[in-house]
Formats: sequence, C-alpha cells, structure tokens
Amino acid sequence: MVIRIDAVPPVPARPRDAHKGTFGTLLVVAGSPGMLGAAILAARAALRGGVGLVRVALPRELMSSLTIAVPPAITIDRDGAPIEALCAGVTAILVGPGLGATERTRAFVRGLLQVRANAPIVLDADALNVLAPWPAGRAVENAVLTPHPGEAARLLARTVAEVQGAREASALALASRSGAVVVLKGAGTVVADGERVFVNTSGNAGLATAGSGDVLAGLLGALLAQGMTPFDAARLAVHVHGKAGDRVAARLSEAGLCADDLPLAIAEELRA
Repeated sequence: MVIRIDAVPPVPARPRDAHKGTFGTLLVVAGSPGMLGAAILAARAALRGGVGLVRVALPRELMSSLTIAVPPAITIDRDGAPIEALCAGVTAILVGPGLGATERTRAFVRGLLQVRANAPIVLDADALNVLAPWPAGRAVENAVLTPHPGEAARLLARTVAEVQGAREASALALASRSGAVVVLKGAGTVVADGERVFVNTSGNAGLATAGSGDVLAGLLGALLAQGMTPFDAARLAVHVHGKAGDRVAARLSEAGLCADDLPLAIAEELRA
C-alpha cells in the first residue's frame, strides 16, 4: 500500500553558536567544457540552500572560471585526485550536472558509488544517463535520483509517453527498482521512495528553462549535507524550488524566468 504524503518538512534549524562545519560539506561533481554553467548553478543553489561548504570537482581548466563565478566555493581538479580523496570529509555528494554522457563519466559515477562510504548522494542528469537502463537488483542506498521524464524513460526502458501517462506509478517503480528516493521532475513533480509518494504543487511553467534542474539538484544536495533524510530533503527541495520560481515569476514573469534568478529567490523563500 502506497502512503500519500502532503506535508512539507521544515527548513533545518540554524543554531546561534554554529560554524560552517555545522551545516555540512557538499561535493559537487559537475561541469565540463561547454557546460560549466551547470556546475555554477548547482554550486550557487547549494550555498543559497544553507550548506556550510561547497567543493566543486571539475576539469582543471575550468577551476579558475568557477572561482570567479562562485567565490565561496572550493574547486578541486577531479582528474588529478583519487575518487576517495574527493569524497573525504563530505556529508553529501551531488554528481551529474553538465558532465556529459561519456564512458569516462560512466566509469567515474560507478567508482563514486563504490567509494562514497554511504554519504548521501544525488544522481542527476548525465549521472543517470550513463547508468540507464537501471537493471533490476542494482540497489543504491541513501541516494536520490532526479530524472526528468526522458531520463526516467531511459532508466525504466519505457517511452516518455508511458512515463508521463503514469507519473506516480513510474516514480514508484523506479524507486522500487533502485532502492533510492526518486524525484520525477515536471509539472507536479513526484517524490517517491517505493512506499510513500509526494506530489509537489508549487512552481510554474517558467521553471521549464535550461539550468532549472541544476539549481534543484544543488539545493537538494545542500539539504542532504545538512543532515536531512533523502525523502525529507527531496520534498523540501522541490517545494522550495517551486516557490522560488513562483516568487521570480511574480516579480518578473514566467516567460522571463531564468535559472540564474532562482538561487537568490531560494534564499528569500527559506526566510519566509
């Protein structure tokens, strides 16, 4: 029996005597030549989502550009350090935005899943594409998958029409197959863990824009890094992401909403 959840969990508390370590460290594995913007958006969203420290692992030639775009973030040469070193000391991991669906990405993602020491992980974008179709029996614990309908179709070996025609059932099926929490993006984003399902009601069509998913992934990673459970972090992230989109649309317009408008609006929404 599937349990329907309507409530959204509260924003993590922030003690007055806290320091940056109190709010966790997020490793963002993102970006490639031509797709640095994905890493920038994810890192900005994570910082606006309240994480204490963001480390971004990306190609060496892109490190200085990201530092200029996101000064608080620490950059790491992801090709110059073992995966174990990248994961050392982090409280959550986000992998996928702007990586490129290559054999190199496939090998990296598989290696990361093996050495992450069960740190909660968000698998987004190309981290999902290189693992599709998801085979029965491959369970990944303490993880969140964030497919859009096309990615979900590839993971389930179904058509996009089949996924869209049964969004809740598709999210539940992928959650059961993978052992992870699934965030099936789109109008009425579905969050499912195989036993529970939440359908988001915030947001608008303005969020159907390039980079919006990178922002959501960064926010989700930040909430995991602060100690939220995957199902709670996913529900709060999609709700706040949608509310931020509503805030921007009210201030500007749905048509004019851009993904880089969202991180600051997320910060405003977390105050509300």
